[in-house]
Amino acid sequence: MKAVAQNAFGDADVLSLQELPEPLVGPDQVLVEVRAAGVNPVDLLVRAGYLQTALPHHFPLIPGWDVAGVVIAAGPAVADYAPGDEVYGYQRKDDVQHGTYAERVAGTERGLAHKPTSLSFEEAAGLPLAGLTALQSLHAAGIREGDTVLVHAAAGGVGHLAVQIARALGASRVIGTASERNHEFLRSLGAEPVTYGDGLVERVAELVGGDGRVDIAFDCVGGSALEASTALVRDPARSVSIVDANVRELGGKYTFCKPNSLDLRWLAQLADAGGLRVEVQQTFALAQAADAHRLLEGGHVRGKVVLTV
Repeated sequence: MKAVAQNAFGDADVLSLQELPEPLVGPDQVLVEVRAAGVNPVDLLVRAGYLQTALPHHFPLIPGWDVAGVVIAAGPAVADYAPGDEVYGYQRKDDVQHGTYAERVAGTERGLAHKPTSLSFEEAAGLPLAGLTALQSLHAAGIREGDTVLVHAAAGGVGHLAVQIARALGASRVIGTASERNHEFLRSLGAEPVTYGDGLVERVAELVGGDGRVDIAFDCVGGSALEASTALVRDPARSVSIVDANVRELGGKYTFCKPNSLDLRWLAQLADAGGLRVEVQQTFALAQAADAHRLLEGGHVRGKVVLTV
């Protein structure tokens, strides 16, 4: 099969379209014909070798953990999926090698669900990692009915989904940081936009009113954004970061996305009920994966970047 792979760690130039063996399909796995694969910031970290100390890596390495496609075969122990089923999922395995930038993927049931019928394959491929990250982080922060939630980088891949998921989970207000060009986009998702940068704490406090504090602070940026979270959240335990583990030293929580089929089903139901929109800024053909990485490295992407297969 054709797949985008790398034989060494490095910049985007290490990615190339290669002919690789068909994936092995275990008794509890399904073989998925890939229609689209999401591109995430963590893919750039994998490509550059930054996760070597956290997960075993093997070459040739196919990046990618997000997938949407059609089941073409199922192992004998699989009960919930059959050939022809449209599925989507977060396919992070224990070792990093057999990713989703490929024509076919052996999918594990723990990170798979039926594709939302209301979403295209491209939109569905942009949902798993970012949607699970947002949902699991908000649960970690103990989101409750009536909360005011601050989302840093609210127009990004995780952020724009976190805005909508927070509202679905009962938040009365969601305040999102973004550049001014994305303010109207955030309003369309149900957020109150605020420009990031110097003076952010004061701007958020003024917008919130009262004691100027928020119930939950969700950091997708790190650095000064985490500092702002600490200054603005009432209870440090309800500050959560997906990029900076130092949040734990400040009393908050660090989250790393976990495959969870029940969470994927919940996200699919929310999308099909009209409560979740996946913004895809740009799609690239599989062979253009390096260009997709370069775009993501440049920052300022609204929503998601996706490969089509």
